[in-house]
Amino acid sequence: MKKIYYFIALIAITAFSACSPLDKTYKDLGSLPAPATVYPVTSTTITLSAADYALLPKSNTATKTLSFKTLDSAKAGIPFILAAKYPNSGNKSSALVTYGITNPTFKPADSTYSHVYYAVINPDDYVAAQGTTNTTFKDYSDAQVLLFLKFKYPTPVDNQLAVLNYTYYASGITPSSGVNTTDSFIYLNGAWMKIYTVSNAQYASAGHGNYNQFVTADAPATIVGYINTFLKTDPTVAATAKVSDVKYVSYNYYISSGTSKGTYQRVQVVTFDGTNWVTAPIGSTALTFLKTNGTWVADNTVNYALVKDDYTFISKIPGVASDAAMTNLGSFGDFNIQGGATSWTDDQINKGIIAFLKSKFTTAVANQKFVISYLAYNGANVTVTKTFLSDGTTFALVK
Repeated sequence: MKKIYYFIALIAITAFSACSPLDKTYKDLGSLPAPATVYPVTSTTITLSAADYALLPKSNTATKTLSFKTLDSAKAGIPFILAAKYPNSGNKSSALVTYGITNPTFKPADSTYSHVYYAVINPDDYVAAQGTTNTTFKDYSDAQVLLFLKFKYPTPVDNQLAVLNYTYYASGITPSSGVNTTDSFIYLNGAWMKIYTVSNAQYASAGHGNYNQFVTADAPATIVGYINTFLKTDPTVAATAKVSDVKYVSYNYYISSGTSKGTYQRVQVVTFDGTNWVTAPIGSTALTFLKTNGTWVADNTVNYALVKDDYTFISKIPGVASDAAMTNLGSFGDFNIQGGATSWTDDQINKGIIAFLKSKFTTAVANQKFVISYLAYNGANVTVTKTFLSDGTTFALVK
């Protein structure tokens, strides 16, 4: 019986010893890597909703405005939304995204009425500005009043507001003696621009004719409503209003209490949505995003069709093609490919387009694609499309 026990014990010891080297081998190998997940390539078209904007970081103002202020801010923000909505989209996936554009806003550098208002009623003003306005008359046309502003404010600051009372003359519109008028102007993007000014008649129609101004009791939405009515009923505006048109509207405003008590001239920016003049964002054109290396990025592909001036430019680049071919290109505005002395080879066309791209798109970045369409002639005009890729310095045809 003891022999049987000894035999069983020996088998157990042998089995245990035999397992140890194999265990060590597995430990040396480590755990096997999990198989890589392959995500599908998707193509999506969406219009951003309030729920989509909520996917942005809370610090992004688009979560509240449901719109982006600029194209760059849209390019930076929308990838957050796409990453959250489509986490399982593989590389090379695309998304065509329509998003809201924040309505422009405008805050004058100084809007205190007494500071921005000036009456050009003294004949001396007209005389003093003659060297700038190029007129000896005591009135100003649309162009001349802008010249007067350059004379009156030689060093304007960004967003400067000016309210001028002056004699306005327009041939065939006003009497020869002109009419007294009050207009508002802002200095924007390096130039003076005339903007829409609420008239006394319009204040009266809104029940504010006593002082011709809005007051603290008028809620911002109420004032926007008045402005919408003014613009919709003004035939000079309504006749030409198009979707996405922007109007800067100047109005007088009185604050009746507090440390800011006083009279101001304010500017409200509104956009035409096809029916009303609104401050809410309206849909923009769609922007395409591509998923590359696991990240959504805005597709900066440029689609461009050569125009007459572009063919002329290429026809003057020395050595691109034969003199006869370049002369023919400059004369007809297409690449002759049917053979003969005036014909272009494919390589010559590519060389000419690359030279044009380097001149036209000086801010091209690495890996940016340019889809170029041009006219070729082989007995009849045909449109040819080629794709070129920038490396940040030059361009190459994408094979």
